[in-house]
Amino acid sequence: MNCIEKSFEIACEIYREHGINPVQAIEILEKIPVSLHAWQGDDVVGFENFETALTGGCQVTGNYPGRAGSANELRVDLDLVLKLVPGTSRVCLQGHQVDKMITGVDRDGYTIEHFENWLNWAKERKIGMDIAPCFYSHPKLDHGFSLSHPDPAIRKFWIEHGKAIRRIGAEFGKVLKTPAVCNFWMPDGFKDIPADRYAPRMRMGESLDEIFSEKIDERYELDAVESKLFGIGVESCTVGSHDFFMMYAAQNNKLICLDSGHFHPTESIADKLSSIVARQGRILLHVSRGVRWDSDHVILLNDELLSIAREAAVYGYLDKIFFCLDYFDASINRIAAMVTGARNMQKALLIALLEPTELLKKEEDAFDFSARMARQEEIKTLPWSSIWNYYCHIHNIPDDFAIMNEIRTYEKNVLAVR
Repeated sequence: MNCIEKSFEIACEIYREHGINPVQAIEILEKIPVSLHAWQGDDVVGFENFETALTGGCQVTGNYPGRAGSANELRVDLDLVLKLVPGTSRVCLQGHQVDKMITGVDRDGYTIEHFENWLNWAKERKIGMDIAPCFYSHPKLDHGFSLSHPDPAIRKFWIEHGKAIRRIGAEFGKVLKTPAVCNFWMPDGFKDIPADRYAPRMRMGESLDEIFSEKIDERYELDAVESKLFGIGVESCTVGSHDFFMMYAAQNNKLICLDSGHFHPTESIADKLSSIVARQGRILLHVSRGVRWDSDHVILLNDELLSIAREAAVYGYLDKIFFCLDYFDASINRIAAMVTGARNMQKALLIALLEPTELLKKEEDAFDFSARMARQEEIKTLPWSSIWNYYCHIHNIPDDFAIMNEIRTYEKNVLAVR
């Protein structure tokens, strides 16, 4: 028995004294899929072969060497990420991360043929795929408007793009035997105070209605709509606000997507989860880290992430929450960023699953808030890291101190020569 296994056995004894079964926690964690955001690898640039400019608040800071310049390079990078992240992973694409372009075909005409190699890659690795339309970085994002644009022709282009991506997602779902989550976020909005907030929101709602009018079996594809507080260029009014999309999702049986970087820094995403599940049911989480505003930093094992994981894990509705990562940082090694964030997401979920929830509820129901507080503080010192190290060990994945060795070797041999 090695040190990791010995530490695991001792930690299990400690947890069992608190009525917690770490083996069961690992078994649950193993079944929670985390969707890796592929756009971390190419700085949200995509692989289309026509000139576009980054728009709509998706700019990525930094120019660290080794950005993936093609879908094939990105898949090679993702293979390393999958090698360093334990458990169940998926991969989520943006609509401009095509594998190949076809002359004369724009985003409104994309089909599974544009993503066929992605599908084959995922099938070989036995992982699920998610996808999101790309309503930005395109000449037809006119004055920052897509689905809410006053010109019907502009709206039609983006409506057809949304339909095309849903069909591609459905093909992913059919072949991979797991539904693709297709998330809709649009950057539409006003930098300064608008004269009319109502009309753009009516146009956006009508555009979405048309996109979703094509019925797709939920066994293959699930729709989500994502809100935002504000962004660069839309400081005064975001058309797709939280209130707009909460109502739209509830009325149309769509998943609401909550991005943890899209709200005020003092506003708790964790607090929203139980309310939404209680009244609506399903949630897509885009887990990122906002710093002062929507900056999509790499997620750390901080209080906010722990709170999100805790709220997601303790009520028995993990099957109603879809986890997707959403951060992009080109000031550091892109693979290190993705791996660190993904592992932190899993650590937070594991810590939540190792909570003595029933004891805490019992104390709370008895209004013994002093005991509840003391226990909540006590469990912070329990040896969860021994359980995590064992979880990595059984997957033959390096521990936290060793992952950078593999990433540095890959950087030297692959990234540095791009």
